[in-house]
Amino acid sequence: MLFNSDVFLVFLAGFLLLYYAVRGRLAWRNGLIVAASYTFYGWWDWRLMSLLAGSSLLDFGVGRALMRSESPGRRRCWLGLSLAGNLSLLGFFKYFGFFYDSLALVLAQIGFEPQARTWQIILPVGISFYTFQTLSYTIDIYRRQMGAAGSLLDYLAYVAFFPQLVAGPIERAQHLLPQFGETRHITRAGVAEGIRLILGGMFLKVVVADNLAPLADLAFGVADPGAPVIVLGTLAFGLQIYADFAGYSDIARGLARLLGFELRVNFRWPYLAGNVREFWHRWHISLSTWLRDYLYISLGGSRCGPGRTRVNLFLTMLLGGLWHGAAWHFVLWGAWHGAGLLIHRAWRGNRPGSESRLARKAAWAGTMLFVFYGWLLFRAGSIGHAVSLTLGLADWSWPAWGGSLGLNLLVFGAPVILGHWVAGREASGAASDDAGPGLGAWRWVLQGIQLAAIGLFWGKQGTPFIYFQF
Repeated sequence: MLFNSDVFLVFLAGFLLLYYAVRGRLAWRNGLIVAASYTFYGWWDWRLMSLLAGSSLLDFGVGRALMRSESPGRRRCWLGLSLAGNLSLLGFFKYFGFFYDSLALVLAQIGFEPQARTWQIILPVGISFYTFQTLSYTIDIYRRQMGAAGSLLDYLAYVAFFPQLVAGPIERAQHLLPQFGETRHITRAGVAEGIRLILGGMFLKVVVADNLAPLADLAFGVADPGAPVIVLGTLAFGLQIYADFAGYSDIARGLARLLGFELRVNFRWPYLAGNVREFWHRWHISLSTWLRDYLYISLGGSRCGPGRTRVNLFLTMLLGGLWHGAAWHFVLWGAWHGAGLLIHRAWRGNRPGSESRLARKAAWAGTMLFVFYGWLLFRAGSIGHAVSLTLGLADWSWPAWGGSLGLNLLVFGAPVILGHWVAGREASGAASDDAGPGLGAWRWVLQGIQLAAIGLFWGKQGTPFIYFQF
């Protein structure tokens, strides 16, 4: 069930009527959330609900067992069960075909001819997201950073919470789980904020991302494109993936606000970043912090000397790239960002304490070149295509339809560019949220424009969110 679909609007309206009708009955509301979330998830394929339920029950049981166990060895065994169970499911459904095909290719190179794979494994929507969410729960209990959930109903609601179930933000149990045990006060301000977030997110998805998608598809689908097409296509995809994913995150946060919940912010204007490290503090924040807290630190972090720190950092980004998809170009994308973080780390240790305005602008420009070339690797679809596109950057022939591609990119990419520009001015103190008594009216005008644009493009594409495939 897609947020940008008629069936979801009907689903949401019916759910909200029931949810608001049982005001003051916490268990009933949590039960409704569980029922609605499993309906929402099972809409794609009802069989997928068994994976969600199995993962939830496994970690609920492991969490209770960890609280009862004092023996370090026994606690490690319980944590190992959680890791093995969840990562086995994730590995089978997401990576089995990838590793099977890669191994078959290697064996073929040395003279063996393994049987070709004639079957496909369906990738359960959102499995990477809810797997990381349940793992954070058991790891935090193992580390004695929180206690186990006392209510199975609350825990099922936490794992399956439909606003962020299939594409995040990846919530932590310490933040979201307690909210299911608290009385939720739904205020007029909270509802207004939720509607604002939903409208803004739908606008980014339906109007911006879904109209940039054909431009990126066109540029990356052309045989032997020249540099202008490659550059415009990469720009289109970089703006598309931001609008698509940040739009989803805003819709999720807005839906949660309508229900009285608060979800984490997942994006903070990433294309304002002045270095690669800052980019990952602004982009997909819930994933980057998860990788830091549960992978990088578990590998040893920066506690084992400079050499081991560099290895841990690079390996974390390599696995972060693989998390995005079972393909070697995603691994290459992770390696690209890992190398960028290592270079930045070395450069930061040798640079002077202050920078001029010109140096900061140059650092921003260099960061954007780095990030957007990374999007070329991400979108290429294969390492061979990425190499071909990179070589194509030497050919500056301009096609007859290049002007139309550039014009459409400018029109539909303008909201993302303008939003970053305004956010940058506010951050630098050149603008302020306190713009006088007319600000509220302007916000109503902006929301009216967003609503009209959503209505105009609603149903035109019906494109799934990009991160559903991860």
